[in-house]
Amino acid sequence: MKKALVFDIGGTKIYSTTVDKNGKILSEIEKFSTPKNADEIKDLLKNVISKYENSVDAIAIATAGAVNNENTGLLGSTGNMPAGYEKTDFQLLSKKKVYIENDANAAAWAEHKIGASKGTKYSVMLTFGTGVGGGIILDNKLYKGKSGAAGEMHFKLRNDKKRKCTCGAWDCYEIYASGTGLKLTAEEITGNKDITTYDVINGLKNSDSKMAEVFNRWQEDILDGLIGLGNIFDPEVIVLSGSMGEFLDEKYLEDEVNKEIVTTPLKVKKASAGNYSGMIGAGLLALESLNNG
Repeated sequence: MKKALVFDIGGTKIYSTTVDKNGKILSEIEKFSTPKNADEIKDLLKNVISKYENSVDAIAIATAGAVNNENTGLLGSTGNMPAGYEKTDFQLLSKKKVYIENDANAAAWAEHKIGASKGTKYSVMLTFGTGVGGGIILDNKLYKGKSGAAGEMHFKLRNDKKRKCTCGAWDCYEIYASGTGLKLTAEEITGNKDITTYDVINGLKNSDSKMAEVFNRWQEDILDGLIGLGNIFDPEVIVLSGSMGEFLDEKYLEDEVNKEIVTTPLKVKKASAGNYSGMIGAGLLALESLNNG
């Protein structure tokens, strides 16, 4: 059975393992701190690849940043990656095919193939962490847009220039629906600039009414985005993932979305492909591309 060596490259950690065409993880997960220099990232990848490339059929990389439609390299990086990372020539890392995909897109594909949206043709996956990532599946295909950059969750949520987003624009969905957004909402409601997302979640668990107010406002901001995405894409399911996604009330969100959308009813589900869905999805896509090539 064909298998791929897979990586997940983020701003703080790089993970690696091997997966088969069924999305099964075949080897121990290796974990590295992300180097602060783009050349050092390249050297780290080359060292790992040199150990395994003779025993795999493809190299697959899930990465922060927008990836081109050829799945060969980056269109642009993110603020948490070293300068020059977006210029990395990934195809020089191995004699085997090197397949690149955005980490949220890769995770969405893993959910589509083996996770919460398996068996559906139309789905949207949102990953809630420090920021908000997104992946869109339309008619069993990963939707990437004309350049490869589709799925960015930077649409406007309001227009009074209240919060400036990391992308440079004002009042994007991400700056309200992310973990960063939850902290900002907590600061606004409590007046405490030192409050953390952990304080909010712990307070919620301990029936703190003020923390419940914070959480509910944050979840309402998330809901507004789900309604818009439901109307635009008419998906069968919206999948919630990421470190902050686990705290959301999917039943409440599903009920409220279906009260508001003008399209047909949809499901809201928690992700189920696991913590390494980015690597799994990238591996599945890379191995499928070999069969289609």
